[in-house]
Amino acid sequence: MPDKLPSVVILGRPNVGKSALFNRLTGGRRSIVTDEPGITRDRIHGVAHWRGRSFEVVDTGGIVPGEKAGIPREILRQAQVAIAGAAQLVLVVDARAGLHPLDKELAQLLRRTGKPLVVAANKVDTPRQASLAAGFYALGLDVFPVSAEHGFGVDDLLEAITSRFAAGAAEEEAPAVSVAIIGRPNVGKSTLLNRLVGEERAIVSPEPGTTRDAVDTLLRRAGRTYRFLDTAGIRRKGKTRLLAEKLSVVMARRHLEQADVALLVVDAAEGVTSGDAAIAGHAARFGRSVIVVMNKWDLALAAARRGELPRSPQLASAGKLLAEYEKLVRRKLKFLDYAPVIFLSALTGERVGELFGLIDRVAEARRRRVSTGELNRWLREVDIGRGTSPAGRKVKIYYVTQASTAPPTFVLFTNQPRRLHFSFARFLENQLRTRFDFTGTPIRFLTRLRG
Repeated sequence: MPDKLPSVVILGRPNVGKSALFNRLTGGRRSIVTDEPGITRDRIHGVAHWRGRSFEVVDTGGIVPGEKAGIPREILRQAQVAIAGAAQLVLVVDARAGLHPLDKELAQLLRRTGKPLVVAANKVDTPRQASLAAGFYALGLDVFPVSAEHGFGVDDLLEAITSRFAAGAAEEEAPAVSVAIIGRPNVGKSTLLNRLVGEERAIVSPEPGTTRDAVDTLLRRAGRTYRFLDTAGIRRKGKTRLLAEKLSVVMARRHLEQADVALLVVDAAEGVTSGDAAIAGHAARFGRSVIVVMNKWDLALAAARRGELPRSPQLASAGKLLAEYEKLVRRKLKFLDYAPVIFLSALTGERVGELFGLIDRVAEARRRRVSTGELNRWLREVDIGRGTSPAGRKVKIYYVTQASTAPPTFVLFTNQPRRLHFSFARFLENQLRTRFDFTGTPIRFLTRLRG
């Protein structure tokens, strides 16, 4: 197992360019960048490399010391967690705005931690503008004029912050199973992430839309590595007003496209809504493997005991209710009939541990490759006539082979150039699933006319 990467934590007051610097260092677009303050609220992690040295970069939310409001207070607490594990702190300031009283207060707070600290004076686009950073030398720290947007001065900053990191001391993390936690706002996605990783990585608040960026967490458990992505609540574009909210929805969909497994979190006390079905449709369209997580099962049980649970039978026993409720879920999400359903409570932790076994099984099924010999032996046993549509030409399948995995994709050599009829494709898929374990993963068929 590789050693833990040294951690570089980016801090500063709101809207000074922390996320832009994070994206510059990691070479990607992990953090949302706009002119609207307060976009980043949780800790965002990435990996960067500089002259043979690998290190972790942590982007934190804009800090306002002494702020008593709920979310700003949580942002400060999240930043303190990041600082505790940091090897290097970078205080980002706005060179164009000049030295702000909050910059002074943050510099004093960070100096007291005893961690190595430098100042990145951002928004200095050219060498001629370097004088804009002069006022920040009053902080008594090393100051580096940089442009996170254009890259000016970033090399000098990188050399300074990595000078104590041993080259090759740590390698980038081994490939992990990427798990996106998706769902409508306020269904408990962040609570589930915190329960899975055993610490408060994501801000949890009753206010909908608390998570705007995707919060990622690398977790090692029982010899396996998982990368959990807690995405922003996905809503219809018409339901989002602020630019940040619109961007967060776009980014959530992008992170979903990059995941191996999607945990579709549904509020069990409310039941499956049209919004849940729409999000499930995104996951199916992108070819993601899916596990349906019926969260807040404790609340659903309590409502059932009071006879208040909508669209469900009266409570005879918890087990019977669960079985009946799963039928309702299946009815609402017919197109996800291959996805396992689990009922749990992220708040109490009930059955959350069972998720890891399901994720392992689904991830393995996603990567499963069946030999051509096995596939064609299976094909000879399938009664093709049962699945053939009465209308049109009778389908003959001469040969089948697996073209790729993630998701499993099969090429069928047939007697017709057109795509298989939907009903026939479903018949074939069901027969394939009966023989081989493709739990939780969609299956794709490609047809080729036999020459």
